[in-house]
Amino acid sequence: MFFHIKELQYNAKPDRPDAVYAKKLQEILGGQFGEISVALQYLFQGWGTRCPGKYKDMILDIGTEELAHVEMLATMIGRLLDNAPLKEQEEAAKNPVIEAILGGMNPQHAIVSGLGALPVNSAGVPWNGGYIIASGNLLADFRANLNSESQGRLQAVRLYEATDDRGVKDMLSFLIARDRMHQNQWLAAIAELEDKEGKTVPSTFPMNLEAQQFSYKFMNLSRGEESAQGRWASGPSMDGKGVFEYVQYPQPHAPKPVPRPAPPEFHDTPPGDC
Repeated sequence: MFFHIKELQYNAKPDRPDAVYAKKLQEILGGQFGEISVALQYLFQGWGTRCPGKYKDMILDIGTEELAHVEMLATMIGRLLDNAPLKEQEEAAKNPVIEAILGGMNPQHAIVSGLGALPVNSAGVPWNGGYIIASGNLLADFRANLNSESQGRLQAVRLYEATDDRGVKDMLSFLIARDRMHQNQWLAAIAELEDKEGKTVPSTFPMNLEAQQFSYKFMNLSRGEESAQGRWASGPSMDGKGVFEYVQYPQPHAPKPVPRPAPPEFHDTPPGDC
């Protein structure tokens, strides 16, 4: 059950309207690594966690906070659009290069949402539930969460650099700080689970069922040998269960496949004509 508090978690008030920047800000709201994605990703992970305890509770804590960030961004976008649409389009159109790159404001902000935020990214592509990762394996999911927070923080920092609006910068500085904390939370949880389960996911699959002769071979499949200098090419494996082996010229392990001809009713090109 959720209980909505009318106050925002943090300030979301720009100094002035800016419809073009509102379009940019849509990326960290409705983009692949935006707040809608992480909010629903964490909530579905939490709801799907079958082991009650600290991990489930933490996931739901963060997912609920991310809903507050969705509200903050939706509020900020709405305020950036106040009294802005026509003026900003005209300003962008004065410079053909800017018009080509930015395309002015998002027309749907005026036509569809009535100067409100939309569940879309900065290019107007609708948010997609396929962005969500919730596998039931906490270590796999926490690693995905770390990536989501890393990408989200990177995009928020780039947006911070793209404005001189003090109100927008203030809100972004808060979101950037929370991204730092959330990265640290996922790193701490990953370290705990790795101590218990090891580094390879899933740890429960019997190793004797793997083709173990390939488990620790690094195969150089591009020109040059620079990749041989990496930690992944020699020495003890990261999971502590093997030794990395560098293979300069990996050889095929199976013969060239020769497909059977399709039945005549499929009217494929006859093998003799190939």
